[in-house]
Amino acid sequence: MTLAIFDLDNTLLNGDSDHAWGVFLAAQGIVDADAHRKANDQFYQDYLNGELDVFRYQRFVLEPLAQFSMDELHAMRERFMASHVQPMLQTKAAELLQHHRSQGHTLMIITATNHFITRPIADLLGIEHLIATNPEVVNGRFTGEVSGTPSFQGGKVTRLTQWLSENEETLDGAWFYSDSINDAPLLEQVANPVVVDPDPRLEAMARERGWPVMSLRD
Repeated sequence: MTLAIFDLDNTLLNGDSDHAWGVFLAAQGIVDADAHRKANDQFYQDYLNGELDVFRYQRFVLEPLAQFSMDELHAMRERFMASHVQPMLQTKAAELLQHHRSQGHTLMIITATNHFITRPIADLLGIEHLIATNPEVVNGRFTGEVSGTPSFQGGKVTRLTQWLSENEETLDGAWFYSDSINDAPLLEQVANPVVVDPDPRLEAMARERGWPVMSLRD
């Protein structure tokens, strides 16, 4: 198995699904629009700066989920997919995925965004394997807490290493595509790191390391 691994937000998607979920909740009147938008934007800036407190952020994102049943959440998520995710899809990203499929590579998304939001996006992109931050579920409802290690920064390496062990696979010849300096730990682990529409810090690192830099923007 040769893995072709992809970050999701601002890599395969032209936008950030986690941030967009907060925008969606505010537009739906589920959270206080002004307070949530201000906090959401600050967390997003912290992420871009490589300074995000991932547990604090995930509690912020997951707390509203605890207010609803799974049926209610799934209905909300369908509306979110149509209104916010579909416009983020990129033709060049679909072409890149098909390029790796044609070589017999096994595709995977690894993302800090939670599994509830990202599973249908991975399905839409035709990608079976997904490593995402797992929300805690008790008695069929989200608690607002994180379960296990968030797949963020070095946590992506931890979670991927666990997946490889469980599936008796290796990173031999693996590819990883990302836009963010937060993914430097995993980019350094693969044979074929590729930087996609990078933030300034990652672009500088890529130039220094001689990593390929590309764009998937349509």
